[in-house]
Amino acid sequence: MFSKTAVWRLLSLVFLLGYPTTALAADALNAGDTAWILVATALVLFMMIPGLAMFYAGLVRTRNVLSVFMHCFAITAIITIIWTFFGYSLAFTPSNPIIGNFSKAFLIGITGDSLNGSIPEVVFFVFQLTFAIITPGLFVGAFAERMKFSAVLWFSGIWCVVVYLPITHMVWGDGGWFANMGVLDFAGGLVVHITAGSAALAAAILVGQRTGYPTTPMPPHNMTMNLAGTAMLWVGWFGFNGGSALAANGQAGMAVVVTQISPSVAALVWIAIEWMKSGKPSALGFATGAIAGLAAITPASGTVGPIGAIVIGCVSSIVAYWAATWLKRKVGYDDALDVVGVHGFGGLVGTLL
Repeated sequence: MFSKTAVWRLLSLVFLLGYPTTALAADALNAGDTAWILVATALVLFMMIPGLAMFYAGLVRTRNVLSVFMHCFAITAIITIIWTFFGYSLAFTPSNPIIGNFSKAFLIGITGDSLNGSIPEVVFFVFQLTFAIITPGLFVGAFAERMKFSAVLWFSGIWCVVVYLPITHMVWGDGGWFANMGVLDFAGGLVVHITAGSAALAAAILVGQRTGYPTTPMPPHNMTMNLAGTAMLWVGWFGFNGGSALAANGQAGMAVVVTQISPSVAALVWIAIEWMKSGKPSALGFATGAIAGLAAITPASGTVGPIGAIVIGCVSSIVAYWAATWLKRKVGYDDALDVVGVHGFGGLVGTLL
């Protein structure tokens, strides 16, 4: 009925008509963006293991160092499983303003070719996974030295499902409640730091004070370890904030710039306060101030410039110092490693400013 020539011409026409669509789909993937988010993912995971583990381990007493490391490593594993099974789906599928659905549970329907903007969706999945991992890692410092290992795992897992997933969807999800309100949270001031600070306060009150607190001195056992952890967190934060642009562009570049400025200002302000009050600065004060400045710049890193970073760094350091010293003593809660003051109030300052 048809000659071989006609058949080949028809097949060629079909191929040519389909080719532009294939080319456009391939062009939508940006190799530079993908490479940067892969690097940023590694940096954020580096913040948790070993960065945060070393930061906290240096602050506790010697007998509790291994338990702090185990908390951070075990949380990394359990949150990875939750995120893979259903966490990512509930956080980032459009369903209603409060929570998503299970349509992407176990990464159903997601392949290496599936895209989220200009990057593969699997890269977006693992980048957001590192945020879900480090958030419960932050609040374990509040009840350090006085919660059983099994209780830490149960609390972290349940908290992730009940608190982190809905908040993430409401702030960053398609059609989320806070997103619809116009809330600006570029890299996690509300999603990460305020939620972690709130959980830290609740847990510290729930488990009560350490034996001997506040009359017995409980100095950090190894400030060298703490400062090494601070350095890892500081460097990793470039991925935390710069990666949140989800592209290798000018916004990512500015986010990295302000992420360097804010902690520098905050650390200097903190030791300046110590200098005036006690006559000398401390390594612990520098480290704590720097982390407060990093927490505060996180929600604003995609929307402010250098001057904004200076203001946020200065204000966050003053507020975090007040919360970690006067407020904690006044209220009487035992926030062992100042998670409430540094992350809770630091994130709040950055989100508001």
